[in-house]
Amino acid sequence: MPEAPSTERQSTAADRLSLRRALSNATPELQQLAGYEPLTLWEHDTAALPETLRMLRQHTRHFAQQQIAPRALAADLFPHDRDVENEVLAAAFAAGLFGNQVPVAADGAATCGKESLSLDDFPLAWSASIRSEELAAACGGWALLLAAHALGATPLVLSGDRAAMKRVFEKAKAKGASGQPYLFAYAITEPAAGSDVEDSAGASDARPTTVARRTEGGWLLNGRKVFTSGGDIADAVMVFAALEEDGAPASFNTWTCFMVERDSSGFARIRNEEKMGQRASAATELELSDAFVPDENVIGGLRQGWALNLATLNVSRIPVAAIALGIARGAMEAAIEFACRHRIAGDPLIERQEIQLQIAGMIAQTGSMRATIWEHARRPVPTQTAASLTKVSCSDAALRICESAMLLLSNHGVLHQYGVEKALRDVRLTQIYEGTNEINRLAIIEDLRSTFTNSSEGEVAEALSR
Repeated sequence: MPEAPSTERQSTAADRLSLRRALSNATPELQQLAGYEPLTLWEHDTAALPETLRMLRQHTRHFAQQQIAPRALAADLFPHDRDVENEVLAAAFAAGLFGNQVPVAADGAATCGKESLSLDDFPLAWSASIRSEELAAACGGWALLLAAHALGATPLVLSGDRAAMKRVFEKAKAKGASGQPYLFAYAITEPAAGSDVEDSAGASDARPTTVARRTEGGWLLNGRKVFTSGGDIADAVMVFAALEEDGAPASFNTWTCFMVERDSSGFARIRNEEKMGQRASAATELELSDAFVPDENVIGGLRQGWALNLATLNVSRIPVAAIALGIARGAMEAAIEFACRHRIAGDPLIERQEIQLQIAGMIAQTGSMRATIWEHARRPVPTQTAASLTKVSCSDAALRICESAMLLLSNHGVLHQYGVEKALRDVRLTQIYEGTNEINRLAIIEDLRSTFTNSSEGEVAEALSR
């Protein structure tokens, strides 16, 4: 049998026949019509964005690589180093990464170094998704820590309550003068009501245990909230509670959003969970014992909490998909680096075709995820269907990518130092919070169900394809 050509000779021969090499020797007319710059996928995708979002993506990536990536593995360990956490938050604040989440100034501008990016012309979900992917590519936990603030801020933004927003702006500016951001958290989950607070069918039978009782000048809140991301460091928490009315059973029909501030009497942080992933962001249990909330801190109006909650989730589920994408991209990049550095029989793994096929599959999946996220995030008002299907499809795909990265690294994959096993643990959480993927699948059907009734088979298919 003739000797098989070496990997090096195979690669050289293939390079001579590659499209890029062929086009370089093609006619000027063909080069003009079919040629393209040798950019990375990240550069190609970034170039397709509007200029402001392009700058946001570049700026956030730089911040993530400089401030978050070097701290990612340490932040995955217990206990947390609070000094490091404060350093990262201060750096993120100085970099303008809290802009367009809760604006630190009345104009809502996000300061990026010497530049000022006004993101007001773009939907919240789009800018948040771009930011979240870049942060999560460095560390899913740090991405969640910053995204949790955006989630907590969203009810205030959606309420349209300009008086409340003005008060928050003033507090944010006052704290911002010290170099630290004014932080929000979002508290809906209760010990006896997890997914019930994100599903209309479950909520119709469940009974909320966090309740609000009228008192002079405001409300007294009693109950517990669990798994509150960033609840341990938030300056204010958006707490959703049912109204106590004439001895009637508590109901989600009376759910109302209350802004509970850090120094409120009767408000306590009980503990932070030791969880499987995204450990840089704490999941906190909160206790309310006659916690006083003044009337001015009722957000969005009485009995409007259920609608405000679902609308908030529609905005936040797409950035959650972006967190999943970022985590998967980080795992993929770690796998590619490993394949380039690690050698078998003297040759880099990347030269083996089976490894190339595995990496190409991961690249294709991340590209499809990003296309889905950006397509739905750029719409002015995200529908429940779009938000839920984006979250479901991307978090499921992200888990598969992280599993592929683990497989590529083989026995090295279980080692903490490579970050891939951390990514696998981190990404699993994106299938759980903002509603489990099962709940989100039901949300898709709920949103489209009215289009199914009395529809022909063709009309149903058309509705599902929208």
